[in-house]
Amino acid sequence: MAATRIELMQQMPIFGAIGAESIEFLLASAPVIEVPCGGYFFREGEPGHGMFVLESGSVTVSKSWQSHELLLGRLAQGDCFGEMALLDLFPRSASVRADADCIAIEFSSANLYRLFERDVEQFALIQMNIAREMSRRLRITDDLLFRARMGEHGSPPGWPHCV
Repeated sequence: MAATRIELMQQMPIFGAIGAESIEFLLASAPVIEVPCGGYFFREGEPGHGMFVLESGSVTVSKSWQSHELLLGRLAQGDCFGEMALLDLFPRSASVRADADCIAIEFSSANLYRLFERDVEQFALIQMNIAREMSRRLRITDDLLFRARMGEHGSPPGWPHCV
């Protein structure tokens, strides 16, 4: 199972160019979380403690607005979510609910700090990859906002891969 998890993570933008040894080191202290269909990984407004890599299952990402839950996206195996919690100290900006029974790997700030102490270059690369992924999402969000202001509807190419 460890080899499969390493391979899954190496295919993700956040762990791109990260060596198998570093990923294995991260996995050693990362809990595997099971969330049943209908359960929540987290809800909007809760404190954020880490990000998740979805190993199996599918989830819906939603945001509350005027007492309604609005769909932001759907994610499946190999997608990640919650990584903003690794960079800021703000509450969760959205809710993530399991659409099927899910298994995910959770990475916390403490987990990444252990990598920092062991291999600062690999840690820095992960941080840069997270920043690149967040920048990619910001560009998509900017495009969505622009399209909405211009009266267009629909999602731009590349949305969503990671929320």
